[in-house]
Amino acid sequence: MPRRDKDSSREAAGKAFHYEPGRSIGYLLRDCYRSFSRVLEARINPHGVRIGQWFFLRELWEEDGLTQGDLSVRAGITAPTTAVSIRRMVKNGLVVRKQDKLDRRKVRIYLTSKGRRFRDELLPLAIEVNEIATVGFTQKEIRQLRSFIDRMKKNLSDS
Repeated sequence: MPRRDKDSSREAAGKAFHYEPGRSIGYLLRDCYRSFSRVLEARINPHGVRIGQWFFLRELWEEDGLTQGDLSVRAGITAPTTAVSIRRMVKNGLVVRKQDKLDRRKVRIYLTSKGRRFRDELLPLAIEVNEIATVGFTQKEIRQLRSFIDRMKKNLSDS
């Protein structure tokens, strides 16, 4: 019975959508993400940080000393791309690699003082981009939008 309800709900949702180029929810979310990235990148590039590095910095600001694999998973970025970004971040003095004290096979990524300082400079820029994107939205609408996107993510991860 629950399966049937889920199927009927999916069928009803499918009927509510018709194909219109550039108007599917997936396309609109992708396009919106690209706009977010473009605007954020324009703000962080003058600081010498690329958008790809941003995702790793953000994770390390929350929990420093993650492994490269943990960073890949948390940032939702493939392992090869993570490796390239981490190499560049080491070269730019944002992070250092250190062998794990308990498991010598693991290498952990730690912020340098320069990488930590960027938090105070770059987070306000990300907040600004989110504020620009939500001009004219009420707090209730922002909460609803987050809720809808979270539900879509869950639906897709459950399928």
